[in-house]
Amino acid sequence: MDPIFHAQNLTYKSPFGAVPAGTPVRFCLDLPKDGSCSQPQLLACADGGWAQPKKIPLLLQSALPQVNRFEAVFTPEKPALLFYRFSFLQAGAEVDFFSDENGGATRQGGRWWQLTVYDPGYRTPDFIKGGLYYQIFPDRFCRSETPKQDVPDDRVLHPDFGGLPEFRPNAEGKILNNDYFGGDLVGITQKIPYLRELGVTCLYLNPIFEAHSNHRYNTANYKRIDPLLGTLADFKALCSAAHEAGISVILDGVFSHTGSDSVYFNREGRYGDGGAFRDPESPYRKWYQFDEYPNRYRSWWGIDTLPNVEEEEPSYLDFICSDEGVLEFWMDLGADGFRLDVADELPDCFLDAVRRRLKRHGAHLLIGEVWEDASNKIAYGLRRRYLLGDQLDGVMNYPLGSAILSFVRYGGGQDLSRTVWAILENYPPQTVAVLMNSLSTHDIPRAITVLAGEPYQNQDREWQAAHHFLAPEAYETGKKRLRLATLLQYLLPGVPCLYYGDEAGLSGYRDPFNRCPYPWGQADVPLLDWFCRLGELRRTFRELLADGDYLPVQWSQDLFCFLRRKGSQALLTAVNRGDAPCRILLPGSDWQVLLGQADGGTLAAGEGVVFLCHL
Repeated sequence: MDPIFHAQNLTYKSPFGAVPAGTPVRFCLDLPKDGSCSQPQLLACADGGWAQPKKIPLLLQSALPQVNRFEAVFTPEKPALLFYRFSFLQAGAEVDFFSDENGGATRQGGRWWQLTVYDPGYRTPDFIKGGLYYQIFPDRFCRSETPKQDVPDDRVLHPDFGGLPEFRPNAEGKILNNDYFGGDLVGITQKIPYLRELGVTCLYLNPIFEAHSNHRYNTANYKRIDPLLGTLADFKALCSAAHEAGISVILDGVFSHTGSDSVYFNREGRYGDGGAFRDPESPYRKWYQFDEYPNRYRSWWGIDTLPNVEEEEPSYLDFICSDEGVLEFWMDLGADGFRLDVADELPDCFLDAVRRRLKRHGAHLLIGEVWEDASNKIAYGLRRRYLLGDQLDGVMNYPLGSAILSFVRYGGGQDLSRTVWAILENYPPQTVAVLMNSLSTHDIPRAITVLAGEPYQNQDREWQAAHHFLAPEAYETGKKRLRLATLLQYLLPGVPCLYYGDEAGLSGYRDPFNRCPYPWGQADVPLLDWFCRLGELRRTFRELLADGDYLPVQWSQDLFCFLRRKGSQALLTAVNRGDAPCRILLPGSDWQVLLGQADGGTLAAGEGVVFLCHL
């Protein structure tokens, strides 16, 4: 037999998962009693130290009936991303033991186990834990019809708040993103009661700074509200109304690049003779890197309307993070934090400075856009340290969202379980408690389309437009699957993020079709009621869902069932995405159905259920 170890089993590694620096971590390895394996060692190293790891002998801890158990205790002293594996002697030769894809041990491959060691002082804001994010694309949520001032003439306003955004290029073959539906801050404020009904506790707003496109990711002025959205007074009023309703507000910080059409760069000349492009003596000149002034410069992914900024340039760093900087400006107006666009393109010194500025205000939230496992992300050849305690609070949890959607549409409970465990093992628990768990965003197709639409496989915009609306049968299938997916999203660890309009039945593939206006007066009422019930469930059990234990109960190709437990109270969630009934394991006998339907321990095909259990 081979040695036995499993990183997710407290028998073999304790405590589980990420640990604060200075915590003794106990490792055990079971070896066969026949003596074929001897002299086991734990090998641990920081990133890059693979050739010279620290070697710690494992000593005999107990003689069990079938195996001998060996033990070592390792105490990491500083915050770091560490990796470990085991070795032992067999027939006089050293044998390496690595991690398999499930956290167990194998002689095959070369994957080391990961140990995330974070700063003992690492804290994340409590205000979002157990709550509910709601993401709003401001131009498309609600139009108040409030008169606007100083709106540029080159914007095209849709006469009605509905229909598809413009998706075809103009006569010159360019996509300008200059069509607007006119959603604004006053409109969001008017819908605060609606958001409360959904159970929302934190608004995440896509960019609201002045910019000359409908998505506003090409910032023109960091300290102005875009004129179509309203005024600084409107923003203060929104924050005030939201806070009174128990809802916080976080903004999208786009700090890796600006717009070419901005007061800082000013290629288009909208802002007079100043700006880095037009004036080599401009105070903003040092923000940008020109290869050949002024026409050749570094830009975001080669898009010349998005010139990159040099985030490490002291004048830019001060502009964003100083006492009079952009972050302070918006927090003084009422913002409760920021989501950082393309966080993996922001250097460490910039992220460090942003965190220091936010944490001067105490419980302000810092979320990063990271698409992969953020605990071990390598960006541009550099291992990042987002979650060790001196940078981000949390990230957009794309891996979990993708795993949920894949399970509900195609099956594979073990794959979903593997994703959940990887997050829980690699992320600090205080990070898990604030993760933004999304099924849809402005950057990916809407969940109902992923779950029931034709796979788009990089089809062009004409195809996406022609397939935008699901056929009636597909739409009903999508609704049913969306209920299952959101049941998982709302009950698994982290904080669900509802993308505006998903609750109303909006469909759509990629940008711009995933950014259609909210269908006020035409929402799918049964679907909307489902989301309100989910929100009420989270509100009722907020403390349990904020930091309750996650315990998998069972999974198969079509079934996923787990507990969230705190003290003697637990919620058992089960989802059957298959075509046949499934038996589920109910703990004890003291349980009641809170949401969904189940016939005792049998869950019908295509159904989900939440039980309240007392253990």
